[in-house]
Amino acid sequence: MLVTEDSVENLVLYHSVSQFIYTEARLQDEHHYDEWEALWADDGVYWVPANGADIDPEKEMSIIYDNRSRIALRVRQLHTGRRYAQEPASSLRRTISNVEISVLDNGEIEASANALIFESNLRGEFVWAARNIYRLRREGASFKIAKKTVILANNDKALYTLAFLV
Repeated sequence: MLVTEDSVENLVLYHSVSQFIYTEARLQDEHHYDEWEALWADDGVYWVPANGADIDPEKEMSIIYDNRSRIALRVRQLHTGRRYAQEPASSLRRTISNVEISVLDNGEIEASANALIFESNLRGEFVWAARNIYRLRREGASFKIAKKTVILANNDKALYTLAFLV
């Protein structure tokens, strides 16, 4: 069911999901990796496809295709200080827009949003454009990320500088 603005309940849901997405973006921008990791469900999947959006990550190459334990490992690696592409850490700022949500039959929420990510580091300045698709589960007053797919607009090209969490 696509959530429209025809009821107070839907407006509250839309606002809650949007705020969750904005919070996730801020945590990434400010390199608060532990708090970002805490947003994930135990069976969460983080996927950044390569070469289009309609690929099977089990059969074709992805930029990132992480299960929950790999997400935790990625965060631990960022904490070591040995991720030289992120020493010093990139300065990041995201703009999130075009948030759309729908409630799935199983009660989970599918949300999608456009993202522009500005990155500044020692190599220069870059702008990344993406469509983020989330599958969220309610947990108390908030949500957990069951799946996040980041479809980079240029995922069909070599990405020489992508060294942060998109």
